[in-house]
Amino acid sequence: MTLQWQTGIVKQIEQATPNTRRFWVELSEVEMFSFKAGQFVTLDLPIHEQRNRRWRSYSIASMPDKSNIIELVVVHVEGGAASKYIFNDIKVGSVFTLRGPQGIFVLPDRIEKDIYMISTGTGIAPFRSMLHYINYHQVQHKEINLIFGTRTREDLLYADEMRKLEKMMPAFTYRPTLSREEWEGDTGYVHSIYEKLCVDKKPSMFMLCGWRAMIDEAKERILKMGYDKKDIHIEIYG
Repeated sequence: MTLQWQTGIVKQIEQATPNTRRFWVELSEVEMFSFKAGQFVTLDLPIHEQRNRRWRSYSIASMPDKSNIIELVVVHVEGGAASKYIFNDIKVGSVFTLRGPQGIFVLPDRIEKDIYMISTGTGIAPFRSMLHYINYHQVQHKEINLIFGTRTREDLLYADEMRKLEKMMPAFTYRPTLSREEWEGDTGYVHSIYEKLCVDKKPSMFMLCGWRAMIDEAKERILKMGYDKKDIHIEIYG
């Protein structure tokens, strides 16, 4: 099916971290924007003459709620044409075109294994959507661990929300780790955390979302731990 481009209107903007913003976008041509938790949309931004060089894809950070408003979270990339435009030119009321939903980075119909959601930076976005969906709809699930890697405390996205979800979902654990700051929680990169948690090699599903370098290393490590390629699901940023 060919996806149609439609109009998005920015309804609200919030500075989430020093270099990350949250954008609430209304799809004004529909009453309900239907998607699966984990999917993404593609924006057509006026940053290049060639169409395919204007396109940028962002995971939907909000859960499907039968409305026509979605949340996107965008990091400012130094020298990036898209983030420069988004951060400098998009205001409340700004209009752009987008299409979607797209992608197969979604939850299985039945969650029959433990899930390790491993993310860096704005790669937490699809997992936020999934976790709120699971909690709201009381989806039956095994153990879920969200392992979120970032540099410092001020870069933690959705931390308060995740801690609240921990209290509401007994089988969910939020495991943030900081690579450039000492604190009361875990430090270092995401890899040592899932390796420690998976020493018993329980049947597990690994969902990876973030920068390519993290994903490439995680895939290699998970396979060395004895898991199969089919246990690994990825969504790459950059």
